Amino acid sequence: MNNAPDLAATCCTSFNGTTCIASGDLHGVALKTKAVIDRGTPQPVLIFNDLTGELVEIDFRGSPADVARRLEAAALRSDSGTPAPRGPGRPKLGVVAREVTLLPRHWEWLATQPGGASVALRRLVEDAKRASVGKDRLRVSQAAAYKFMSAMAGNEPGFEEATRALFAGHLGRFDELVEHWPPDVRDHARRLATGAFPA
Repeated sequence: MNNAPDLAATCCTSFNGTTCIASGDLHGVALKTKAVIDRGTPQPVLIFNDLTGELVEIDFRGSPADVARRLEAAALRSDSGTPAPRGPGRPKLGVVAREVTLLPRHWEWLATQPGGASVALRRLVEDAKRASVGKDRLRVSQAAAYKFMSAMAGNEPGFEEATRALFAGHLGRFDELVEHWPPDVRDHARRLATGAFPA
């Protein structure tokens, strides 16, 4: 139902047209959104994943209890996952075997490393992750803000220029361009874009 991997932990925000309904965990937001839908609204109702900016799909048919049951069932399926197939690696330790394609010179270098190729590759990945924490945070924030803005503000004045400012890291210009958007849309776009601008 939801396109996020962990339904229970998903923080999201819902909108009725350009008005924010609720922000928080998916279960609470879904039930508040269901109440708005049940009252009848001519506006489109959308829920966004706050980490990715992507739309979250929820089946609102039936009663609030029906919606809650489906969310809980989906969360249980997500938590249980599927057992990893037996094979190479150490599944009990969370080590999963996958194929890696490298040039011969890379394999030769890996073969000379202490602990062998697997240990060297894991060390390289961890080093790269630490080195790129800031860039990764910036990229994720830019992507989330852009997805939300495209869905909610694509027709707003200054949208294209705001997008350029977002990816160029120009906070002042971004704030100036979104200032006259509907308040809840503007504020949420700013919140999602918080990590998109260098300190």
